[in-house]
Amino acid sequence: MLEMKPHIKLAETTTPDGKRLTLHQHDGDFSLRIDGRDLMHSSVSASELHLGELAVEQIAGPGKARVLIGGLGMGFTLKSVLAGAGPQVEVIVAELIPEVVEWNRSHLRTLNGALLDDPRVTLRIDNVCALLGKAPPGYYDAILLDIDNGPTAMVQAGNAKLYDQKGIRRIIKALKVGGRAAIWSASVDQGFARRLKKESVKVEAIAARLHANSRRSTYTIYVADKKEKVVAESPPEETTS
Repeated sequence: MLEMKPHIKLAETTTPDGKRLTLHQHDGDFSLRIDGRDLMHSSVSASELHLGELAVEQIAGPGKARVLIGGLGMGFTLKSVLAGAGPQVEVIVAELIPEVVEWNRSHLRTLNGALLDDPRVTLRIDNVCALLGKAPPGYYDAILLDIDNGPTAMVQAGNAKLYDQKGIRRIIKALKVGGRAAIWSASVDQGFARRLKKESVKVEAIAARLHANSRRSTYTIYVADKKEKVVAESPPEETTS
């Protein structure tokens, strides 16, 4: 008879709006749960990795670039960004819950937590909305959001303001011309896509798989490219004979 391996609760904290966030381990894998519901799992990280790949594919060269990641999670998006971006990239990671950072440095260190020590990484215990609001226009080459459950908030009700029209405008304003925002979503959200398009960005909804070898896609990544400025040509001068 096979012996069932136990689910072990490693740590617990309370989110700013009073929900219970717990970290669990089972058979070598880790999961984060919110009030007992799975939020993320280390064995299904393909979409988080894809998010990072998409966000930095245009800044993979040796030049300097500045990237903002909203949400640390289990560090898979950070892993993908560091692997895909150049050696001179500066990656700012904004994580609202300090215990999530602590868990990455301790329980999850062998997963991706050691990446927080990469010299290219700057960690901010802060609300990503606040960081975006403080950023000068055109400050970031890429902005990634893997906050909560995407446009449908699950962990922190206040996260919804990231995805309303004002929040989207704040994101696009903080992007350089030619920069890219990549936003993870648990599902297709046509309303969110329409709000993105109102900000004069090129929007693409990309299906993302649960596992790298999954036959069907489960999640959606919204990619918004800030369009290059169009300089109007001056009309030809009239000549007189």
